[in-house]
Amino acid sequence: MDTIDGINRYESGEMQHEEQVEFFQHLVDTGTAWHLQGHYGRTASWMINEGLVKVGEEREKKQTE
Repeated sequence: MDTIDGINRYESGEMQHEEQVEFFQHLVDTGTAWHLQGHYGRTASWMINEGLVKVGEEREKKQTE
């Protein structure tokens, strides 16, 4: 996923929930979530806490399932 295109689609409200989860998974995987404006980091953290976005071993486990 192209990050800039994803940001534009996300901010314009063009993404469905599943697309948003995939987008934030991409942002976390690449570390970009922590370098964008605060909303992205807070949303990524919330999605991680809710189990929607995976990190570390959980991410690896999800990819092998």
